[in-house]
Amino acid sequence: MAESDNLRYTRIPLNNGSGAIPALGFGTLIPDPVATRIATRAALEAGFRQLDAAERYRNETEVGEAMQEVFKAGMIRREEVFIATKLWNSNHRPERVKPAFEASLRKLQLDHVDLYLIHTPFAFQPGDEQDPRDANGNVIYDEGVTLLETWQALEDLVDEGKCRAIGLSDVNLAQTRGILEAARIKPAVVHVESHPYLPQWDLLDYCKANDIVFQAFAALGHSSEPRLLEDPVITAIAGRVNKTPAQVLLAWAIQRGTALLTTSKTPSRIKENFEVSTLPEDAVREISEGITHRIRFNSVVETGVPGFIPRG
Repeated sequence: MAESDNLRYTRIPLNNGSGAIPALGFGTLIPDPVATRIATRAALEAGFRQLDAAERYRNETEVGEAMQEVFKAGMIRREEVFIATKLWNSNHRPERVKPAFEASLRKLQLDHVDLYLIHTPFAFQPGDEQDPRDANGNVIYDEGVTLLETWQALEDLVDEGKCRAIGLSDVNLAQTRGILEAARIKPAVVHVESHPYLPQWDLLDYCKANDIVFQAFAALGHSSEPRLLEDPVITAIAGRVNKTPAQVLLAWAIQRGTALLTTSKTPSRIKENFEVSTLPEDAVREISEGITHRIRFNSVVETGVPGFIPRG
């Protein structure tokens, strides 16, 4: 396996927007604000050129500060970095979309983002409370708005030029198809949990057939049980090719044609996760066909509440 190959620099063309998205992306779901700044800067310094943020993560300000430090130091230009953020569930009403988007721009200290995603297909009670609950602790949903109406508000953002591309997150195949068939501007990206335990082949095939980038989060299993990084198929391949299990999983994701996100608070681990290189084709097949265990680690697609984000 060539150490000097360019797999880590793979870019996937977009059907609209900023040309192409770097396949290897860094996710900023890091609860601690100081750790967020350190990790975001470390990711850019390691070579990551795609950052994924979200209103719901409550740390867009820190992500913005870290980016601006790097840009102002002259190390990297803004044009070299593909930046995505997401609209949260409590802002699905069309009249709330643009104010929420502009708030994200201010926090990120940007005049545009390359991608804006609807974080989940669920609308929550509109307002400033991100996790609205009733007296019994149940989520309060908003039945007064459809996913298509929210999507149409995102299309208006594209028209205004501050949002280069738009996409969906935490959706299934039927929801993706429904928006694609009704959209004026079709989704550029579908962002979902995916890894060898949840390959989502049907959704991936649909996205490829319709020129939509499939982006995988929790690509390493998010340290959940059963631990994907300890799967015997993955560890055996890692030993054969002299790479870490994480590097094997990230390479597999790119080689099967997806973009992906990986997150870490540790600069050395962030650097390691960028140092991916091409797996032999038999190893890719072994992962795709040899791992048959199926599990979803994040139940967000059932409730709209991301399981990886602490409440409160």
